[in-house]
Amino acid sequence: MSNANKDLMQRWFDQVWNDGNSAAIDEMVTDDLVIHGLTDAQGKDITGVSNFKSFHAQFRSAFPNIVVAIEDVIAEGDRVVARCRVSAKHTGDALGLAPTNADVSFTGIAIARIENGRIAEAWNNFDFMKMNQQLGIL
Repeated sequence: MSNANKDLMQRWFDQVWNDGNSAAIDEMVTDDLVIHGLTDAQGKDITGVSNFKSFHAQFRSAFPNIVVAIEDVIAEGDRVVARCRVSAKHTGDALGLAPTNADVSFTGIAIARIENGRIAEAWNNFDFMKMNQQLGIL
C-alpha cells in the first residue's frame, strides 16, 4: 500500500500540476474530496472535485509553466507526505493580479489521505507568503 500511495502522489504532481492534465483529477480523487490549506474565494477549504478543478484552472492559468518537484515522499498506512519545491513564472492574471512575469520558487508539504487508491483528503502547507513576496504583493 505504501508504494502505491507514493506512486499516486508522484502521479498527482506530475500529471495534474506539472502537465496540467485536469482530466487526471477525476481519476485520482474521490467525489467528496476535501483539501485543507487551499481556499476558495470565501476563504474556505476546497471541497468537491468541481471546486478543486476551478482552483486548479485558476492557479495553472496564472502559472502555466509550474513545476512541482517532490524532494521527499513518505507513506504509512493510508497517509502519504510529499515535501515539494515549486517553481513557475507568473504570466497569467487568473488570480486577480496582472501578470508580473516574475519567477517564483517556494517550498511546501502536502499530506494526503488515500481511500481505495484515490486522494480523499489533503492538507497543504505551501509557502505562499514567499510566493507573494516574489510577486511583489507583500
